[in-house]
Amino acid sequence: MPGKLKVKIVAGRHLPVMDRASDLTDAFVEVKFGNMTFKTDVYHKSLNPQWNSEWFKFEVDDEDLQDEPLQITVLDHDTYSANDAIGKVYIDIDPLLYSEAATVISGWFPIYDTIHGIRGEINVVVKVDLFNDLNRFRQSSCGVKFFCTTSIPKCYRAVIIHGFVEELVVNEDPEYQWIDRIRTPRASNEARQRLISLMSGELQRKIGLKVLEMRGNAVVGYLQCFDLEGESGLVVRAIGTACTLDKLSSTAAFLPACNSPSKEMKEIPFNEDPNPNTHSSGPSTPLKNQTYSFSPSKSYSRQSSSSDTDLSLTPKTGMGSGSAGKEGGPFKALLRQQTQSALEQREFPFFTLTAFPPGFLVHVGGVVSARSVKLLDRIHNPDEPETRDAWWAEIRQEIKSHAKALGCHAVVGYSESTSICEEVCILSASGTAAVLNPRFLQDGTVEGCLEQRQEENLPAGCGFCHIPYDELNMPFPAHLTYCYSCRKQKVPDVLFTTIDLPTDATVIGKGCLIQARLCRLKKKAQAEANATAISNLLPFMEYEVHTQLMNKLKLKGMNALFGLRIQITVGENMLMGLASATGVYLTALPTPGGIQIAGKTPNDGSYEQHISHMQKKINDTIAKNKELYEINPPEIPEEIIGSPIPEPRQRSRLLRSQSESSDEVIELDLSHGKKDAFVLEIDDTDAMEDVHSLLTDVPPPSGFYSCNTEIMPGINNWTSEIQMFTSVRVSRLSNINLTNQTLNKNFNDLCENLLKSLYFKLRSMIPCCLCHVNFTVSLPEDELIQVTVTAVAITFDKHQAVQTTKTHVEKSLQRASTDNEELLQFPLELCTDSLGSHPFSPAKAVSVEKASPLTEGHFRQRSAPACANSTVGVVKMTPLSFIPGAKITKYLGIINMFFIRETTSLREEGGVSGFLHAFIAEVFAMVRAHVAALGGNAVVSYIMKQCVFMENPNKNQAQCLINVSGDAVIFVRESELEIISTQQPIASCQPACGGGEIAT
Repeated sequence: MPGKLKVKIVAGRHLPVMDRASDLTDAFVEVKFGNMTFKTDVYHKSLNPQWNSEWFKFEVDDEDLQDEPLQITVLDHDTYSANDAIGKVYIDIDPLLYSEAATVISGWFPIYDTIHGIRGEINVVVKVDLFNDLNRFRQSSCGVKFFCTTSIPKCYRAVIIHGFVEELVVNEDPEYQWIDRIRTPRASNEARQRLISLMSGELQRKIGLKVLEMRGNAVVGYLQCFDLEGESGLVVRAIGTACTLDKLSSTAAFLPACNSPSKEMKEIPFNEDPNPNTHSSGPSTPLKNQTYSFSPSKSYSRQSSSSDTDLSLTPKTGMGSGSAGKEGGPFKALLRQQTQSALEQREFPFFTLTAFPPGFLVHVGGVVSARSVKLLDRIHNPDEPETRDAWWAEIRQEIKSHAKALGCHAVVGYSESTSICEEVCILSASGTAAVLNPRFLQDGTVEGCLEQRQEENLPAGCGFCHIPYDELNMPFPAHLTYCYSCRKQKVPDVLFTTIDLPTDATVIGKGCLIQARLCRLKKKAQAEANATAISNLLPFMEYEVHTQLMNKLKLKGMNALFGLRIQITVGENMLMGLASATGVYLTALPTPGGIQIAGKTPNDGSYEQHISHMQKKINDTIAKNKELYEINPPEIPEEIIGSPIPEPRQRSRLLRSQSESSDEVIELDLSHGKKDAFVLEIDDTDAMEDVHSLLTDVPPPSGFYSCNTEIMPGINNWTSEIQMFTSVRVSRLSNINLTNQTLNKNFNDLCENLLKSLYFKLRSMIPCCLCHVNFTVSLPEDELIQVTVTAVAITFDKHQAVQTTKTHVEKSLQRASTDNEELLQFPLELCTDSLGSHPFSPAKAVSVEKASPLTEGHFRQRSAPACANSTVGVVKMTPLSFIPGAKITKYLGIINMFFIRETTSLREEGGVSGFLHAFIAEVFAMVRAHVAALGGNAVVSYIMKQCVFMENPNKNQAQCLINVSGDAVIFVRESELEIISTQQPIASCQPACGGGEIAT
């Protein structure tokens, strides 16, 4: 369907001085879409020009509307020499193409230049008229909605969840074309920015077409990344989950997901259902549970081939262990068959969601992951996507077979990533194997028989922990016990998953952020030799990261990990691994045993003493952690736990697993009661170091909790104070005599110090929880480590706490939020506040904050809503999919922006930190301006997907590329809802704001 795009250029303000003689500027604007360009008149001698142009009309095809950005260039007119560029604005037209979306984009946009940053603002109005056209062969996919959020968006209901969609487009990187040698840095940066926005438009359109073919109308959990492959090209790829969504009309349905969970469960259109990952403390599991593209372990290949055949037919491989046959055997087989048939039509039964509608997730099998090392210079025709498609297909196939080996037919919480250094590229994919309920997977065909959900005879909250694989035919040695909630089904002793905690899961105490960090040196080598060295190191790194996670989990006295994300980054002379997850104590799983140290060295007294001293430290730490996170599970009489496990078999399994394990972790039967202790063998200095590093992790200061999932387990009384921040640290390693030990220590210190600095800056928000803590590590150059962290701090009210918090800091939260406004203007680090909205009136904020005992989403304390009907001054930004204490009333479309910034005066701009700080502040300003122009007042599910930094200190140069995305929304505070439900329509919340508040 063709369309007409109309653009009007209204005015500019705060333009830079371009004419030295008069200290003024003769500005005009070029508006370009596709191959057509219009120009406004030149407005002479003014820094605040008023063009008030006519409407420029472009008549275009709708696929161009999806692919192309609208490009607005502001120039300075020179009579005798070439016109000077002031800067550009790219506007994505896509949000205007939905049926219920915004009808006009209008507002002040920052004018951005890749060398100078933001240089003034321009006021633009854009409209689109579409003519309906039902051509079956059309190439456009207008009307498919895209959401970054990894749960069903708040004001929608999932009718069907169709499954996985992916696409990848390739192009030549402008930085590596011959013409780049003769054009200016500005021109090549702009060529790159334009190319990436074109490619991401095309990518979205192609994914939209696939969704329409599946008869869906939306993509949820849309994740788009770009790979800078250097000589072999530039790849933009995306994955997502195709769904059919229905807009909810009733207001009850979208309460914020943060009040008492029991009330909410019935109403929220989404439900956080994670998938637990069983891999037990049986020593060799980490390696078994995750195979690699280089050396799949033997048990795997045998297992998956057998399960291929009997998975869909027999209840034996059914949902639970054999013991469940009595109650649910036939039903389970039926359920299994239906889901199987629903999923078998798809090539990859993957879901990028981490939270699900109630009842969608039945069981969780464990984390599955695959990695592969590839050489980019071996791609035959780099301009075609075939080779890369084949690479990804191979990895996805492997993930699928791992899931089958775990008795699961689907993978949830799925994500993909790459790490590139020179010509070597590591592709990684991971997710959580799960068994799903077919009710959501196909059109109401199976509704009838599923209404009698089998789980109803079990207490809610433990079903997802039950093992989906067959107990007698297990893919790896695990340690099973009967479920501590229902006593009917078997559960593993530890669960690792990549999803959020399901809302109905029962948890004791609070969760906490658990990180495993690892560095490994490798020799500098070329091509093939380099790739071989990396693929030889990978399994060991992955194994050690798992061991570290396991030990830290035991040390915290917890038994499950959610939101697990393991990244392995490749550099010129080292590999780094960083795993983050949120540890929790699930009531359905057994209590973790302690950690015991055993030494194999000569028995001299001092050594024995040292060992016993370490053992005491470990025991103290475990006790302290249990108190800190309030983990006090009810005592269960021993005989109940012990009885269902046939003792002899357990012994033999332990011995079997012992023989194949490495000497690092050996499970001996040293028990206190029936709980096995976890034994650390210390047989050399390395092992000693490992134990030391375990104990050096500093717990957060009292009053602080942190997690990397959306919602902190165990806290559910959020207040409205919410503050997002992004921090980037670049650290240079001194190249003296680097060993793995010193490297590990440096990396550990870097991450710990980053966290400490965040706690310090947020000290005025105590008691407070850092949610969605997202760490990304990269090795941009030799000896450089870059760590980026984005998170959001939310205060919670410990006085109304459902589980009373024992924080020692008895500060009253009732202080008016004005103190916080003064304290929270962090001058030092990158954070949203760096673009402070200066015109704010803190005094007025107080009344509204008190009015809502719930949570009252403002995103920055400074936005200060003066009264119910004021427009919101500053667009709020959060990585969460909701705003505490507020209701999202409308999704306006996806924000997906890519910026490049380059400087040749790094020292003058305040060095690396000054340069990065200014750039990130500008990115925030541009995101906010685009959302405000759509009529939105917040960005949810905000994510900085890439931040690539390169510097050349000798030449005083630096370059940084940033890719951010999120969902633009309109929200209304609950306190306002009550006041204004009768007086005014929601539309008054749409501020025509932008420039004034966003300091540029």
